[in-house]
Amino acid sequence: MSPVLRLDGATAAETLVALQKSLVERLGDGAAEHLVAAGRAGGGSALTALGASGEDAVRRLIAMGTAIGWGEFSLEHLDGRRFVVAIRHSPFADAHGPSPAPVCHVTRGVLERVAEAVFDAPARVTETACAATGAPLCRFEARA
Repeated sequence: MSPVLRLDGATAAETLVALQKSLVERLGDGAAEHLVAAGRAGGGSALTALGASGEDAVRRLIAMGTAIGWGEFSLEHLDGRRFVVAIRHSPFADAHGPSPAPVCHVTRGVLERVAEAVFDAPARVTETACAATGAPLCRFEARA
């Protein structure tokens, strides 16, 4: 049996950011929505693996994000129609480097899928701050 290569959060982020930069180069700003779609798929898989729903799903996903090396997640707000997640040391923002606009599209997609499950309704997630733009952390606001 051949050995299995495991990527830590930072290495995986570097790989995804290289893909992201290539897509943006070829597709322009529309590339972000493709990356969000990938994140949504991953978020759906994470929800299935967690076997959680509602507020428990948000809290467990945040713990999972930190555990897999996607940054230091914290939940700043949660109610029936909105939640806010902050991430310090996002490997996506770190790997991307300086940018005039937020770059954590995959994370946004994951959180969007989780928001839809939590709110049991269509949801939209906005990255309201991004370390790649010079903010001290990345912040995502989910609304139903």
